[in-house]
Amino acid sequence: MELSLTTRTIAEHAVLEVGGEVDVYTAPRLRERLVEMVDGGARQVVVDLGRVDFLDSTGLGVLVGALKRLRAVGGSFGLVCDKEPLLKIFRITALDQVFPLYPSIEAATAPGAANPTA
Repeated sequence: MELSLTTRTIAEHAVLEVGGEVDVYTAPRLRERLVEMVDGGARQVVVDLGRVDFLDSTGLGVLVGALKRLRAVGGSFGLVCDKEPLLKIFRITALDQVFPLYPSIEAATAPGAANPTA
């Protein structure tokens, strides 16, 4: 399946909507887009995984890399994910303890959501 990437801005958040399969073949495109966003000045990034059908370890690595890149520049990174199969992957890998996970774009872009520990 093809990977679709759509970017939009909601308030001060750069939202990347991802669709399709994120795997060893498509993850480099996702990495490139995230790097472009951060290099372009985005500091509050939300990745919407609502239309992702499959996510492998390569895709997880890209998301971890984006989180590290944003933290290095004082930014924030959140994931929108409400699909149980994907949530299970985050729980099994303990990445649900690393990433702020939100049930909707509205929740992820709400005031104070960019830094849930603040």
